[in-house]
Amino acid sequence: MKLTHLSMLAVAGFASAVSFSSCDDGKSYADLLAEENRAVNYFLSNYRVINEIPADTVFEYGEDAPYYRIDEDSNLYMQVISPGTKDNKAVDDELIYFRYTRYNLRYFEISDELAGSGNSNNMEVSATSFRFGNTMLSSASAYGMGIQEPLKFLGVDCEVNLVVKSQLGPSEDIANVVPFMYNLRYFRQPYSGSDSDNE
Repeated sequence: MKLTHLSMLAVAGFASAVSFSSCDDGKSYADLLAEENRAVNYFLSNYRVINEIPADTVFEYGEDAPYYRIDEDSNLYMQVISPGTKDNKAVDDELIYFRYTRYNLRYFEISDELAGSGNSNNMEVSATSFRFGNTMLSSASAYGMGIQEPLKFLGVDCEVNLVVKSQLGPSEDIANVVPFMYNLRYFRQPYSGSDSDNE
């Protein structure tokens, strides 16, 4: 499946990555991409990987479920922990809240440790949000379009683990060519009444 709506973001991300690729260690952008691919492959080697989305979009789910490649460029791999409610799909420009923990896969490759950060386990931190499919808001670049992709297939009340290569991640990850694995849970309402629309 082609992520054509991301083409402008990808071009901007590529330009940004090239401009930031002159790291202290002198690695080229191609070197960083190779490192990213190696880190992702190392992580995925611990799981079954299916290189296509099921034709009926009925995914295996649970802690032992495979990772499904969900784009042609191999930038996103999704493990469905819970598929949510089948008919509870997001609609274009709908405000969706999410909670997440993310794990740096380059660090995992070096250490074999998944050290996470995010707002999943701290209810004092507001839930974050995006407008589904809307690439024009700052939230699209702040969190990356990759995290929206599971909602094309699953209910808003789903939970997934999502491997996101830098090109579909937040703008800072594009620049640094860092892949992450996200644990994501989506909601129509924030966990606390004080959460605001983070556009």
